[in-house]
Amino acid sequence: MDRLKLITTRSTGFEHIDLEYCEANNIIVCNVPVYGDNTVAEHVFALLLTISHKMIAAVDRTRRGDFSLKGLQGFDLLGKTLGVIGTGSIGRCVIGIAKGFRMDVLASDVRPDQELASQMGFRYVEMDQLLTSSDIITLHVPSNEKTRNLISDQEFARMKEGVVLINTARGDVLDIKALAKAIGDGKVAAAGLDVLPEEGGIREESELLRSVYDKKHDLETMLLNHILLRLRNVIITPHSAFNTREAVERILSTTVGNIISFTEGEPENVISGKRA
Repeated sequence: MDRLKLITTRSTGFEHIDLEYCEANNIIVCNVPVYGDNTVAEHVFALLLTISHKMIAAVDRTRRGDFSLKGLQGFDLLGKTLGVIGTGSIGRCVIGIAKGFRMDVLASDVRPDQELASQMGFRYVEMDQLLTSSDIITLHVPSNEKTRNLISDQEFARMKEGVVLINTARGDVLDIKALAKAIGDGKVAAAGLDVLPEEGGIREESELLRSVYDKKHDLETMLLNHILLRLRNVIITPHSAFNTREAVERILSTTVGNIISFTEGEPENVISGKRA
């Protein structure tokens, strides 16, 4: 593709694009920086409420004509401490919703915004305090070298017994092996996941079989994913937190705008490269 001059990804994340190559070959890369802040934040609470009210078990039971309440007791969000790791645009929307549920909110971020904390009524704390104090922890950080396996064995060890974990960020910010162990040990009472490491490899069995030969995927990780998919205290959605009508319209509109602005010589939402 020696005539390629623009890549515009229909996503905020761009870890799937070789930026170094694009820089070297004068290819401009654009993204959609904002499109689903509230959308993903709402999905966080869809996962959390599904867990806290045991919705899947309750619905499955009543569909079978069984209206007993045994084993369906959940827990209130009111008064619980929510730990938000990452207070970018999505994290802030999560905090806003949490305050509506009258939750206490602790946050951790590499660039704390104390004015925002004062306005919204939450506290920035060190990661260690967030891990030890939170009843529920939700992740809102990008995928990069610094965040890969951000939550692993050491972090799980610091958490409360029976913590609930939500991840709608990226699959690789959470050490899936450590999560499986924490669930097995009872440290994590439940998890709500919209993203998994190696999720692309488990969408079709053909990908799984192909990886046996070319080793493009981590088979152990994919096996753990399959195990997590079958645990009743783990809720997994197919990377669909962004997928509302309004959010998709915003993605398409911004992407078209990126293309038009490039053709007019004034590229927008550029994350790599400059117009020659």
